Amino acid sequence: RFMKKWTWSGDRSGEDSSGERGSLHTWKGYSCSVTPERVLLSRPVLQAALGTRHGVLLVEGGQVYSFGEFPWKQSQVSEVGPLKPVLESALSGQRVVAVAAGSFHSGAVTEDGGVHMWGENSFGQCGLSSLTVVPNPTPVAVLDPDTSPPHTIRVLELACGEQHSLALSAQHEVWAWGSGCQLGLVTTIFPIWKPQKVEHLAGRHVLQVACGAFHSLALVRCLPPQEARRPLPDKCGQCNQLLYTMTDKEDHVIISDSHYCPLGVELLADGEARLEPGRSPPLRLQSSPSEPLSSHTSASAPGLQPSITDHTDYERRRTVSSPYPDDQAVKEYLKKLSDTSLVEETAKTTIPPADSLDLLTSDLLPGVMPVTTSSALNSLVSSCASAVAERVVSTCEALSLKKRINCYYPGVGGSIENVPFKKFKKHIGLSLSAVSPRLLRRASRPRVQAVPLTPVGGLPEAGELLPSLQTEVWSWGRGEEGQLGHGDNLPRSVLQPLCIKCLSSKEVVLVAAGAHHSLALTTQSQVFSWGSNSSGQLGHMACPTTIPRLAKLSEGIRVWDVGAGAQHTLLLADGDCYQPILYYSGQQVREAAQDAPQDQTEGYSYTQQPVLLPFCMNLGYVSGVFAGGQSCVALADRNVTGFIASLHELAAAERKFYCKLSSVKNHILRPLLDLVQTCNFWLTMLLLQSLARCYSRLCHLTGQHSASLTANLRRRRDVKSLVMLEHASIFLDTYNEYCCSVGNFLVMGGFQALAKPSLEFFGKCPELLQRLAESSEENIPLSDLLVALFYLPMRHLHEYGRLLLKLGTCFEVNSVDYQKLQDGCSKFEALALHLKRRRKEAEYTYHFWKSFPGKMTVSGLGKNQNVHPLGSPGPSLGNAASTELCFVPSRYGLKVISPEETFTLLACSSMEKAKWLRSINQAVDQAMSGAGQSGSGAGQRAEPPISRTACYTFYKDSRLKEATYEGRWLAGKPNGRGTVKWLDGRIYTGTFKNGLEDGFGDYVMPSKTLNLNDHYQGHWKEGKMHGIGTYKYATGELYEGSFQDNMRHGHGMLRSGTLNSSSPSVFIGQWVHDKKTGYGVFDDITRGEKYMGMWQDDQRQGTGIIVTQFGLYYEGAFNNNKMQGTGVLLSEDNTTYEGEFSEDWTLNGKGVLTMANGDYFEGTFTGEWGSGLKVTGSFFKPNLYDSDGDKARALGRLAVRPEEKWRAVFEECWMRLGCEAPGQGENQRAWENIAVALTTSRRQHRDCPEMNLSQSHNRTLESLEFNPQQHVGPVTMEKYDRIRHYLIKACDTPLHPLGRLMETLVAVYRMTYVGVGANRRLLLQAVNEIMSYLARIFQLVRFLFPDLPEEGGVIPEPSSDPQDKKDSNCADTQRVVSSSSLLLPVLLPLLYPPLFTLYALEKEREDDVYWECVLRLNKQPDMALLAFLGVQHKFWPVSVPVLGERTEVVSSTKDACFASATETLQQISTTFTPSDKLQVIQLTFEEITKEVVSSLEDSFLWSMDDLFPVFLYVVLRARIRNLGSEVSLIEDLMDPCVQHGEHGIMFTTLKACYYQIQHEKTT
Repeated sequence: RFMKKWTWSGDRSGEDSSGERGSLHTWKGYSCSVTPERVLLSRPVLQAALGTRHGVLLVEGGQVYSFGEFPWKQSQVSEVGPLKPVLESALSGQRVVAVAAGSFHSGAVTEDGGVHMWGENSFGQCGLSSLTVVPNPTPVAVLDPDTSPPHTIRVLELACGEQHSLALSAQHEVWAWGSGCQLGLVTTIFPIWKPQKVEHLAGRHVLQVACGAFHSLALVRCLPPQEARRPLPDKCGQCNQLLYTMTDKEDHVIISDSHYCPLGVELLADGEARLEPGRSPPLRLQSSPSEPLSSHTSASAPGLQPSITDHTDYERRRTVSSPYPDDQAVKEYLKKLSDTSLVEETAKTTIPPADSLDLLTSDLLPGVMPVTTSSALNSLVSSCASAVAERVVSTCEALSLKKRINCYYPGVGGSIENVPFKKFKKHIGLSLSAVSPRLLRRASRPRVQAVPLTPVGGLPEAGELLPSLQTEVWSWGRGEEGQLGHGDNLPRSVLQPLCIKCLSSKEVVLVAAGAHHSLALTTQSQVFSWGSNSSGQLGHMACPTTIPRLAKLSEGIRVWDVGAGAQHTLLLADGDCYQPILYYSGQQVREAAQDAPQDQTEGYSYTQQPVLLPFCMNLGYVSGVFAGGQSCVALADRNVTGFIASLHELAAAERKFYCKLSSVKNHILRPLLDLVQTCNFWLTMLLLQSLARCYSRLCHLTGQHSASLTANLRRRRDVKSLVMLEHASIFLDTYNEYCCSVGNFLVMGGFQALAKPSLEFFGKCPELLQRLAESSEENIPLSDLLVALFYLPMRHLHEYGRLLLKLGTCFEVNSVDYQKLQDGCSKFEALALHLKRRRKEAEYTYHFWKSFPGKMTVSGLGKNQNVHPLGSPGPSLGNAASTELCFVPSRYGLKVISPEETFTLLACSSMEKAKWLRSINQAVDQAMSGAGQSGSGAGQRAEPPISRTACYTFYKDSRLKEATYEGRWLAGKPNGRGTVKWLDGRIYTGTFKNGLEDGFGDYVMPSKTLNLNDHYQGHWKEGKMHGIGTYKYATGELYEGSFQDNMRHGHGMLRSGTLNSSSPSVFIGQWVHDKKTGYGVFDDITRGEKYMGMWQDDQRQGTGIIVTQFGLYYEGAFNNNKMQGTGVLLSEDNTTYEGEFSEDWTLNGKGVLTMANGDYFEGTFTGEWGSGLKVTGSFFKPNLYDSDGDKARALGRLAVRPEEKWRAVFEECWMRLGCEAPGQGENQRAWENIAVALTTSRRQHRDCPEMNLSQSHNRTLESLEFNPQQHVGPVTMEKYDRIRHYLIKACDTPLHPLGRLMETLVAVYRMTYVGVGANRRLLLQAVNEIMSYLARIFQLVRFLFPDLPEEGGVIPEPSSDPQDKKDSNCADTQRVVSSSSLLLPVLLPLLYPPLFTLYALEKEREDDVYWECVLRLNKQPDMALLAFLGVQHKFWPVSVPVLGERTEVVSSTKDACFASATETLQQISTTFTPSDKLQVIQLTFEEITKEVVSSLEDSFLWSMDDLFPVFLYVVLRARIRNLGSEVSLIEDLMDPCVQHGEHGIMFTTLKACYYQIQHEKTT
């Protein structure tokens, strides 16, 4: 409604022309009625920029288009509305790489770094003198005047405001031109026609620039560590005066930094100048205002270099009159102490070695490098200064006394004895004898400072490969609305850029500027906003708005791109799914007020916080957003091959993972570091600090990678720019290092040591830990939670592998990109497995040392002595039946394996070892035999069997603690059939493997709330439900289907409630991680509705169909479980609506309502179907001769495609054959899997008496285990028949993978099209679904039988040798191979009832007309009917057989002529497949011919004129009730190869008879 649309087309073909990449959508405002308009371009759009009333587009190939109003165009002046986008032909021949738009001017950057500007130039914003407007793009020279001759500066990007422009050079410096303080130039003379360098940012690495109307922003990389620590100059570079002065007083020192330099000018609004202290020459490398000052003394780093404090803070501190609270009291106390006592105390100080622990500062203030020092002097001075006064602390830290002392005495370091005390006192100006012994003891304590949780400078090996996260935001210009972010909105003009300090630790990666507000986007997907909030454009209503504050977004919403307009903000974010969503905050745009001045906001509505734009899911995969003036623009891609979706999923997963790591760092790791320092756990503290350093490196790398993937989405969207592929070693090494540190901490019991202090800190209910660790178990120990939490990053390696593999499926197997993705996937998966083994080793090591008693000597072990427990709390040999003994490579060693322990016994000699071996074997044998006497069985068996039956109660395993297992054991682990019983009532009965549930099992779990049991019966793998199973919930729900990792995953059916319950329903379809995701059918029995469509996270999402018991039919889009978007709605009387929906059965938007008689409304509809509609539009009455066939054919185009249905069912079948994807596997392995599956099933049925198979069924299964096509070569008719018979038998048993597939397909088909699903409008869907089944099953069959010809192929004729013909049973005719002929005989009989019901409903009206005519005509005798139908007399039977005798036909004879042909045709209703029905028609013709030939007693050849009346008589006498349905079924499913043959002609005759009979009623 509020849209303006620009469209044009080109003659370009290929992928881009189809609009799959870089499509542009534009809109204004945020109301529900807003619908974005798509701008049709001949090339994909790469970048957009918006001004107040115009915009600029950069398309692929470097071309630039402009749209909107161009008052500067000489030929197009003062147009009221926007013009059609035009190509900027002045840029032809130039390849543009970036564009920018100011309020009324535009700019472009070419590939060689050149700048072109055009538009309004009254204030010099186009950089061209003597011109008020620049109609076309004109080159602007950016020259460096400091070089001779001046050389051209290469520009990377532009930013434009209302009266100024900024350029970012390849040297990452900022150049400005135009008018106003927003230029950042030290001048008051405007305009600036030629670009000039912003000297205040010279030497810094600027990453991005942004322009508001009258202010500017720059994103700057923090100074590298070596620059941050470089000593600052002592003298001013301009006036050569000291920057700092020291005045020595009697008992204290006064340090002054009140140096003023003329360059440090700030022009106030009233015109007076203020000077900043310590201004340095313009070309000098500036020290960052974000360089930290220590917040408290105990964590201060005395070796830090000085950092110049803010001028306002300095002025505030100068108001302190005296640094001491009571000078006289201090002086009296100083007299009591002597220099000697000071030296003695100082000599006793103990400083830990520098290499034992890095003394690191906290990362609460970024930019701090780890500082290692062994000097007690600076620590002592800092402590003393802290006790004396806050003033001295600040100045000591600011001036770095170590530097000053080393300046006076080079080489002095180490202990205080190295410094002459008198000279020290003279130059420091502070009497050290005036320090109390308590402070001296405090200074002498070993000081361990906090570990930085943000690595300064990032990872060294990452270099320039990944974006920097250590950034600062600088601002300058007008600040009346608070858009500068310095905490005030004074009417001042800041000429020089100032750093917004509160954003220096926020990892800002993108800045944007609206007209009078500013935005900053962080790596943690948070948005900070400040400035004007007159229309709610900041995304929050908090005050004041002069400092950056977080925009108010729901939890879990992660923003990754922003756009700022005049009075609105546009956010691009991740939601619950991987498809991006859009949020809007700011002013609502009214259609009647679009041309009003933008600063007039009276009467406008606006947002209180960002609102979700409801249409965002219809745009596709949005890759970038832009805003300007009142407009919004989004660039989107269509997910055709799945590549775009996979790329978005990878970036979204990385952003989510980084947010999780940051939460753990802030809420868990920081408190733990503080806790461990207060508990005096020295070793734990060292290990935790090492772990924290590795964690911070991993977290930082993830953040950088997240920013890199996000940048790739905004511009390139390709595989070549993925750093994780080209430089995988950076990631692998970082994960390896982190895993090593976690393993060390685990082995040394660090997590257990943290359990008690953590319990006091996190409380008895650590919900935060459980949520972050993604643990759903109850009553889990705190130490186990911490272990799971810090091992969480290892799971992400599997996520890397999965997503890279998913990306790889979008490329050809032989392509370079596919190979790279496969290699990357292999690397990450291999590392994940390696780290998993490392974790197990660490856990085993920890448990060994935990149970190790510290003493291993057992002597005097005699033949008849009892064997005692080996250590406590290890197992005793009373449980020896479950204890396994094996040899180790040691010379005299034995390895003892018990259910929960594994330890090694080393004997001193071979004799001692033999004693141990004999005694342990004897004890085990006694426990197994139950004799209770030593030596029983020792002579019978050299050693106990490795497989045993025993009972054991676990005491240590967290999963099986206090549970009792009874069953088979192998090598000390439960293996085979057994039963586990827990104390809480849980019971598992089934098979085990290597100590875990594996195979088929039965699991009962009591429900405390309902006093009933959950019951699972099915397959397990590695201790988790995995495979096919049935789960009966205590609530009454029943799930039958696939499981994975204890979750419903794959294809399955969930029945909820019963028919007489409040909410009975059935869902059958695909599940992903316990949620309905993918295609599925939901039957809501209560409401009488059935939904057939796509799901995501338990909600209807995507395309789908709904049918109701009242005959309503809907197909179209669903969003958030509601009909939302474009759809088609049909009622029982054929009234049709096609248009927009907003809720279930609620029309809202443009559409067309067509009545049953053909009349239709076209316009805007609102209201609920069946409750009255409000229509604004036009009424049309079509011409009598207009046909509505097109609308009928259009039905089904908004439904799910047949090949997308039930993908999980076919994928499970492929997996059973050993294929990871359809068609990707080995044929031999598939047959091996079939044999294993059949053999295993036969054994399971054999072991279970109630499931015993018959002897014939057993023989059938045995025959299915072998490949009938044993010899490689062309398929002959004989081989083809063997394959066909094999498929019939395989599909007949659910134990075969094909039979299981067939059984599942029948179930889902009946579930879909029975009951409410028996709707005549679903016939086309039902037929197409069967054809899809045939194609996909045929793909499976050709995989099992590779020599089978493809669809439509011909099987070679048999050999022409007469002898071969004689020996062969094959026909001589060729056989055309098709999925219909091979598979329909197996599939269609099972699907026939619901399919034929749909045909009967569709043909009900026509069949009623036909049947009425059949009944009327069949009242006539045979001769009358034959005469009525025009059958020639020579074909009339003279006599007919009755009870074996021939009787003459008379005028009253009825139902006797052609009786055999009539009976044959009646059999068409008893057959299922089209081929069988065609065979019946052929036999009918043969019976007719046989009877006619016997009457004529001569050879006879039919003509159609003669044959048709006779066949019409037979059809009438056959009285087939639903002949129209039969004809339609044959026509839809007939094998294409017989359509034009003999069968095709016969079928056409039958079809003509059906239509002739209907016509007979009117004649």
